[in-house]
Amino acid sequence: MNQNKLNLNSLNFEKIADILIRLGVLFLLIGWCYDILKPFILIIVWAIVISVSLSPVYESMVKIFRGKKILATVLLALAVISILVVPSILVTKSLYDEIHNFTETYQANGHLIPPPGENTKTWPTFTKPILEIWQTASEDVSKVIMKYSDHFKAIGEWFLLALAGIGKGILQFIVSIIIAMGLLLYSNPLTTVSKNIFTKLIGKNGEHYALITVATIRNVVKGFLGVALIQSMMVGIGFFIAGVPFAGIFTIICLVLAIIQIGIGPIAIPVVIYMYSVTDTTSATLLAIWIGITLISDNILKPIFLGRGNPPAPMLVIFLGAIGGFIYNGFIGLFLGAVILTLGYKFFLSWIDIKEMTEEETIEA
Repeated sequence: MNQNKLNLNSLNFEKIADILIRLGVLFLLIGWCYDILKPFILIIVWAIVISVSLSPVYESMVKIFRGKKILATVLLALAVISILVVPSILVTKSLYDEIHNFTETYQANGHLIPPPGENTKTWPTFTKPILEIWQTASEDVSKVIMKYSDHFKAIGEWFLLALAGIGKGILQFIVSIIIAMGLLLYSNPLTTVSKNIFTKLIGKNGEHYALITVATIRNVVKGFLGVALIQSMMVGIGFFIAGVPFAGIFTIICLVLAIIQIGIGPIAIPVVIYMYSVTDTTSATLLAIWIGITLISDNILKPIFLGRGNPPAPMLVIFLGAIGGFIYNGFIGLFLGAVILTLGYKFFLSWIDIKEMTEEETIEA
């Protein structure tokens, strides 16, 4: 009897040891693979998001080119990269020109900031402190810088880090687009593999979650990120044509505010007010009309891209995802964070619905 117990204990120990060794090797391999892919994880995830978002466009292009997938992939890649790179070059050039002009004017002891125009005399009383700081800065900007040196230092450090992050983010975008085109080229087998992965991880509801993933990604990219990109491009065109100083910087800030669902108003409206005080009324009015159209376009574009009454997530989820992603992962996280957090939100709601449905079926049975 004791011998049988001893043999059984020995057999159990061998099985446990065998399982632990296998798990240890598996975790070691997974950890090793993760360390190797860690620098590319953001790029790969964003490439998957891009490929899912562009797959309907890609399929339409394949039909237009009569099944020539490589040609459709190359043209789509060039089109997407152009949409990304051309505005980036214009914004960078604008930033460089403004900084260069700023430096030359400072060295020549010129007026870095134009004084308040005649129109500012009719502004309300509560704007008097702003006008006083503006007037002081136009006479001698160093006085304002010295007075608010701590604030300018903090803003300057943040701004330099943000610019560096934007440059890195643009490079990551380009690499992600190239990877996304490869994923689109092999979309059919990859779709089957992704469904099998969801089924393996989740079970019988795996295909349901796969469909939720695709729908959520497309809704967020089209309805929020796409609208934010269109609005920032519209406001940027208006700034550049009107000759707004530091138009590139203001355009980038508008893009960030549009993505986090605050909107372009906090930047665009003060810029219009500023232009009324330093330029002719006709130019400022045309800019104001264009900015008004851009602000209204949000209420037109979102219902078109999302469908009326069908938002993928509350604004708070998009806001927290974009802000958290930007803090955690930089410029690319601004886009990816909104997608990932919305996806998690939709998964959670779907899990609750499926659980409740399962409990109701169990009670009925």
